[in-house]
Amino acid sequence: MHDIRLIRDNPAAFDAALARRGLDPVAAAIGAQDARWRAVSTALQEGLARRNEASKAIGQAMAKGDGAAAEALKAEVAALKARLPELEAEERALAQQVHDQLAAIPNLPAADVPEGADEAGNVEQHRWGTPREFDFPPRDHADFGPALGLDFEAAAAMSGARFAALRGGIARLHRAIAQFMLDTQTMANGYEEVNPPLLVRDEAVFGTGQLPKFAEDLFHTTDGRWLIPTAEVSLTNLVREQILPESALPLRFTALTPCFRSEAGAAGRDTRGYIRQHQFEKVELVAIATPEQAADEHAHMVASAQGVLEALELPYRRVLLCTGDMGFTAARTFDLEVWLPSQGVYREISSISTCGDFQARRMNARYRPEGEKGTRFVHTLNGSGLAVGRTLVAILENGQQADGSVVIPAALHPYMGGRTVLEPR
Repeated sequence: MHDIRLIRDNPAAFDAALARRGLDPVAAAIGAQDARWRAVSTALQEGLARRNEASKAIGQAMAKGDGAAAEALKAEVAALKARLPELEAEERALAQQVHDQLAAIPNLPAADVPEGADEAGNVEQHRWGTPREFDFPPRDHADFGPALGLDFEAAAAMSGARFAALRGGIARLHRAIAQFMLDTQTMANGYEEVNPPLLVRDEAVFGTGQLPKFAEDLFHTTDGRWLIPTAEVSLTNLVREQILPESALPLRFTALTPCFRSEAGAAGRDTRGYIRQHQFEKVELVAIATPEQAADEHAHMVASAQGVLEALELPYRRVLLCTGDMGFTAARTFDLEVWLPSQGVYREISSISTCGDFQARRMNARYRPEGEKGTRFVHTLNGSGLAVGRTLVAILENGQQADGSVVIPAALHPYMGGRTVLEPR
């Protein structure tokens, strides 16, 4: 959500920032609507003030015995009482229209975000690890995974496409990955573990930016709630409608939750395998910070996610997303992409974004600076630390052996009861 004052004070700069995202100008249209809203609001306030003033004057006129003046004032007050409800309704409608227009505009990109139309404009910044050289053709996890307990057929029979059941050793490995991630983020990286709601109201998904634009990507329940597409929604909304003391910041939250996505915008992509599911688990990272703390928190979050990949010995690269590839709420995003041998490419496993005060304005989440009476909006950040299912895929493909078994990374051995190899069932 944007501050309307940005558009009022410098509409050209606002449109220029949107143009970097490849979007058309909006400042003139919103500015005109805002001007109408303010004009009606001013007329309403003036009308209320005049009604109160005239009402008092009636008594004064009566006390002076000036009946004609009193009657004229009564007529004026009556006319104002008839007109004011219309002005109030018009003012509410115009305010809602301005709000809705602002809510539909994505965040403005930070100055250092490269311009580009799509993922081709992303800039690689860092690589870690060397992709393994295989002495046999590496297979796709969807081909050898079923023998390890990755059951697509039974899941499809009960739930349809883009669902899977994990059985036996592979279920244990999935659990081990998730617990290792959660322990790492809480014990090594300073994140507070949260077990949050999976069902949330409209206000929560609006606050983090999924509504209204991306409703079709979510699952809606019969009682009007939404299944979370990511724990970012629940964790970020922990501070909605609050005023935090500056001394409490930064806050760092993490959660291991199921996530639910309709994948409406990804038709035909990754239809095979475990890469893109309607239901999956993810360890999410969220930070709530002051504007001055946000850059350091972003770096810390990136390092926290990278550390998991390095501990699991998975080659990856970090890219800075361009303006055309960033999400709706992001001002700057780093993607971590893990190496998948079967595809011979790096695939996204974590997106880590700083959102400025964009989400905070939608949630009315503020803090009070030390020694000040006023409040400011917090800055919010979020990222995956990591997506459990995609990490499982990366471990399967990078650790696969010619006989169909999979070597388990050493960091997970304590979580596997000492088991070091996953063997076909």
